[in-house]
Amino acid sequence: MKEPYLEVTFRRGWPIAAYLFLPRKTGDKSYRTSKAELGMIIDFEQSGRAIGIEITAPTKVTTADLNSVLREIGAPPVTGEDLTPLQLAA
Repeated sequence: MKEPYLEVTFRRGWPIAAYLFLPRKTGDKSYRTSKAELGMIIDFEQSGRAIGIEITAPTKVTTADLNSVLREIGAPPVTGEDLTPLQLAA
């Protein structure tokens, strides 16, 4: 996968979690995690490259919040359009 994409999990019509998949190679698996601000958890593969961000409070995380975490791990920022599924669900 070369482009990041967002997956949202709903329960009874409300978003309960989301996951931002970052570019990864075939076979990459989460090796360790690190807590980030505002209920976000970063997944890293074995060599230390970030492969995704779990968003445990999807209705509270803003584009700016997520971009702050992405900046910390050296990943490209997302736009508000990238987070449209969360915004529509809130």
